[in-house]
Amino acid sequence: MTSSDDFDIARREVLLRRIGDELLTQSGDGKSRVLPVKKIAENEYRISFENELTFQPDSLMSTTRRLLAKDPLASDYVVTVLNCSNSSVTYGYAISNNKRDDIVACRGRVQPKGCYMVDIKFKPTGKNIAKNGFLIGSLPFLAFIGFIFFRSAKPRRTLTDGQITGVVTLGSMLFDEKNRTLIINGKTIDLTGTETRVLHIFTSSPNKTIERSRLQKEIWEDKGVIVGRSLDMFISKLRKKLEPDPNISIVVIRGKGYKLEISC
Repeated sequence: MTSSDDFDIARREVLLRRIGDELLTQSGDGKSRVLPVKKIAENEYRISFENELTFQPDSLMSTTRRLLAKDPLASDYVVTVLNCSNSSVTYGYAISNNKRDDIVACRGRVQPKGCYMVDIKFKPTGKNIAKNGFLIGSLPFLAFIGFIFFRSAKPRRTLTDGQITGVVTLGSMLFDEKNRTLIINGKTIDLTGTETRVLHIFTSSPNKTIERSRLQKEIWEDKGVIVGRSLDMFISKLRKKLEPDPNISIVVIRGKGYKLEISC
């Protein structure tokens, strides 16, 4: 170990194996192995298993929250359970240092027995950011200037003020507000800025009627104009992009507005 960070990361991998062990035990399996934990990306790890198992979302969430509370670098993280055969998202949730920002869906439902992989992605800490900055500063001067020029010239995708950034689980889809995308079965579907704002309002109140006037006001009023048919057009486009998951639909509530229906 060359630093306290190295020690914390090594300790994290042990905690991840412990999560896998407890999941097997909760599934009634006290003999098969948790396979070696893999680091699949920066700050992202995969827990996989020798045999099939079943799990309950509530138990998975409480287990990860309890064990990762012992990791000083794990204040915010996203847990995604994938099907081994096609890497489709079976379940997922996000835990934040601020509990009000937690994103949890479909609790209390036991998942059928099958081959699952559990991916856990941690939010980079201040230490990680500082380390990356040091590495960039160590590049040759001209390369550094070129890097800064590239970053400043590259267009950035921005969200409107007050929009919450994060990843929301919608059935088997992941809604990434920050990057304006829907992700399903490893495929990415791009969203426009307006589509992202519309879907953000729906995901803040799933399975509840959203009045048409509220949607129009929150999306267009700050621009000084409200066009009635524009809303219908964006709803239609969103429906098509949500079609890959039959458990998600935007339905019309006659005389009131729309509802995002999600069946787990």
